[in-house]
Amino acid sequence: MRITSRKPALSGLAALGVVALFAGCAPAPEEGGDTKAPVVSDFLPCMVSDAGGFDDKSFNQLGYEGLVKAADELGVKEKHVESATATDFKPNLTSLVDQGCNLIITVGFALAEATAESAKANPDINYVSIDDTIDLDFDGKTDVPNVKPIVFDTAQAAFLAGYLSAGVSETGKVGTYGGMQFPTVTIFMDGLAQGVAHYNKEKGAKVEVVGWNTETQKGVFSGTFSAGTQPLTDAQNLIDAGVDVLLPVGGPIYQSAAAAIRDSGKEIALIGVDADVFVTDPSVADLLLTSVLKGIDVGVEEAVLKAGRDEFDVTPFVGTLENDGVGLAEFHDWADKVPAELQDELDKLREDIISGDVKVTSYLAG
Repeated sequence: MRITSRKPALSGLAALGVVALFAGCAPAPEEGGDTKAPVVSDFLPCMVSDAGGFDDKSFNQLGYEGLVKAADELGVKEKHVESATATDFKPNLTSLVDQGCNLIITVGFALAEATAESAKANPDINYVSIDDTIDLDFDGKTDVPNVKPIVFDTAQAAFLAGYLSAGVSETGKVGTYGGMQFPTVTIFMDGLAQGVAHYNKEKGAKVEVVGWNTETQKGVFSGTFSAGTQPLTDAQNLIDAGVDVLLPVGGPIYQSAAAAIRDSGKEIALIGVDADVFVTDPSVADLLLTSVLKGIDVGVEEAVLKAGRDEFDVTPFVGTLENDGVGLAEFHDWADKVPAELQDELDKLREDIISGDVKVTSYLAG
């Protein structure tokens, strides 16, 4: 496949603030960094996970892999602490500060408040915030000068996934649901719905999106980012409603969706998020149509390398299709089920999104 690339909902004013924040964002991270620059003496990069843990086969795991790769390249040790619940965020950050970390990476928007507090209290330490701008007052600026936000306009890649889903659906129903209703979750759902709508417009089709309404910003949310009974029930309900493509957004909740698909005995395509789930979790590989990717590992690696060589830059980075910060994974086992003409349309659509000929709206892009 040729298109492969490597908080509650915001108010209108808040969304405009986020857009303003990224009016002049940093270029895409570059793998490898400046290998000629010396490593900072006693450099210690550290990371705090969200409650999903580092084995979530999703964004926490990607962040950790980026940290380890960069630390190995620099020839330094790293430290990482796992959060079981939100109450662990602040003590985990305090622990890393006390251990002498001079770069602290927080993975996930749930850590935004704790990150801001820790960064303000420790201005000599550099911080990286994955998936949150740390703009808690919504004024269009990162609240703390020693924090670098790395976020992803996944609506663009999810738009492609929505168009693809509409093109392969035989029931004419595409389903999606989230862990919790935060902007970093609904951005996937919005993108998917916009992609389906674009397919309908181009093809004169009537494919439905079940589980999310872009106009009302209402949909199905399990209330958790862990696999379990509620995500399983939510997936089963969407399957009972007739969907044959399913996008669960919320880290490990895809595992519950996969279980529901197997229990149904039907051929239902699963779409992963963040990582290429076909690679990270072979147990569900046969179900996967594709995954909507975030370059979290690459972004973390680059930030660590820069900090380790005293080149840390707090300019916000937002991943897009244009800079390969977001994208679609390969179709893998589903490749022979995707018509060649649909692949061609996706390639063209990707270029049209990059050029601006096709508009994809999100809280990061307006």
